[in-house]
Amino acid sequence: MKVLVGADIGGTKLAVRATAPDGTVRVDVEVPSAGWEASPVQQAARWLLDRVAPVLPEGDEIAALGVGAQGCDTQEHCAHLSAALGALGVPATVVNDGSLLVPAAGLADGIGVVAGTGSIAVGTSADGTVLFAGGWGWVLGDEGSAPAIVREAAKAALSAHDMGSPDDGLLSELLAHYGAADAPALARAVNDSPTPETWGPAAPAVFRAAAAGSASALAVVDDAATHLTALVSRLRARGAVGETVVAAGSVVLGQPLLADRLRDRLGAIHPDLTLRLLDVPPVAGAVALARARYEAAGVA
Repeated sequence: MKVLVGADIGGTKLAVRATAPDGTVRVDVEVPSAGWEASPVQQAARWLLDRVAPVLPEGDEIAALGVGAQGCDTQEHCAHLSAALGALGVPATVVNDGSLLVPAAGLADGIGVVAGTGSIAVGTSADGTVLFAGGWGWVLGDEGSAPAIVREAAKAALSAHDMGSPDDGLLSELLAHYGAADAPALARAVNDSPTPETWGPAAPAVFRAAAAGSASALAVVDDAATHLTALVSRLRARGAVGETVVAAGSVVLGQPLLADRLRDRLGAIHPDLTLRLLDVPPVAGAVALARARYEAAGVA
């Protein structure tokens, strides 16, 4: 059977969904995305197909592939990866993973905001140019992502400790998460293994502290919402169209406080915009891209 396949490649997992042309779901799975690199594109194309093919039902053939890929941060890069997949016999449309949110929501235009393992905002101008803001990685930015929230929270907690301020709950939550006895031990815990895998999982501790009344934790969350709003503002200033901001990612979907703060800030700065939290997996947007590719070929 010919199938339409969507693939959403994120920082920790690859989601794959395949449907028959009539929309019947054939497979819907997630596998680890360890080893994913968007460059070189020939290697990336082979990496993806090596993971998609084994999860398809026996006898199914990819008629079209839609891909949302972390690390494909320019139209040129996406086009090159699409061509590399095509050279392997698979017609494909490739976009940044943030570009899946708007089609997944069933919208023709809008701005997608991801706040999870990383953060990025993606929009499209009236002439179809894809616009990006953020997505520079957690060392340089990615404000609103799990690792960046923990980075800023650790800095705030250690700074307060340096000033002799009493712990308002943020430091103790971070100490508990890392099993650290004191502030110097916390610094060692986060610095000895400076990776998203070490930092990101501590994000819930920051939100717990905020919920318990920690002013410093709440300030970190507020700052994250402010930065995510700024990404939207930058895209609009460059001509991004649409009246809806579609948000997804483990942090913004899993932490209502961040979503509420983001909604408040967007409303204050862009009252014409509506925030919509994506209630379907982003891979649905990849399937929509595959369907559009399939139909454009005139075989629907």
